[in-house]
Amino acid sequence: MTDSSLRPAAFAFDAVAPVFDVRFGSWASVAAQRRAVRAALLQRFPPKGHVLEIGGGTGEDAVFLAERGFRILLTDASPAMASIAEQKLSPLGSCAQIVAGEELEHFAEQRHLAGEQLFDGAFSNFAPLNCVQDIRSVAKGLASLLKPGAAAMLVLFGTCCPAEMIVETLCGRPRQALRRFNRDSAPARLAKRNFEVFYHRDCDLRRAFGPWFDLEKKIGIGVAVPPSAAEPWISRHPRLLNSMDAFDRVMARPLAMLGDHVLYQFRRRA
Repeated sequence: MTDSSLRPAAFAFDAVAPVFDVRFGSWASVAAQRRAVRAALLQRFPPKGHVLEIGGGTGEDAVFLAERGFRILLTDASPAMASIAEQKLSPLGSCAQIVAGEELEHFAEQRHLAGEQLFDGAFSNFAPLNCVQDIRSVAKGLASLLKPGAAAMLVLFGTCCPAEMIVETLCGRPRQALRRFNRDSAPARLAKRNFEVFYHRDCDLRRAFGPWFDLEKKIGIGVAVPPSAAEPWISRHPRLLNSMDAFDRVMARPLAMLGDHVLYQFRRRA
């Protein structure tokens, strides 16, 4: 796959893939949000289940699950990301494949034709689905990939994040502070490459997944723990971050819609 054939978001993440883990791996706020998501995954997925990851990047979460007995198929639109993930996952009996979120319906059709089994669960962390405009196509694809009763644990950007508003305002970027209220697309930039982000509303997700899924719960990821825009400053204040993390563990559900991210826990209907 050539650069010119990649979607803009995949093109951007392809460029940053070789340094992605080094750049973001040391950030304590990212680690805190990741721990919250992983705890929810372990609680909901069946032990040693066969799990699909959507937009898995370099495979950090997939490796975490594979080391605990899960069999993971990671998908990502970026060939470079998928290649790095494959190197990590292969020794653990799991694998990675180049699949964009927009291609999930076609991916499901190909698996059915090949006689592949359905998945015991699926997840997506840190908002790769916010790079997909047509979220209903994702829902329809997942409906064809998951067993009845299986969970789809999808982490998307929250659409009203007070922590980000505060951070961006203090950093002198007031326009960025309000970007999540954009009903259309919002511009994003990574590795000097431009792409679009879509802030999907709760009502839009319910409408998209409603024909096949029930929404079991919503969990705020980063209600008090700030977004990555607060880095590296927040990593230099571990006691403050620990207090924020403790607040999130108590208030993640009642204040879910104020999170930097929101984990939507869907269940596939029979």
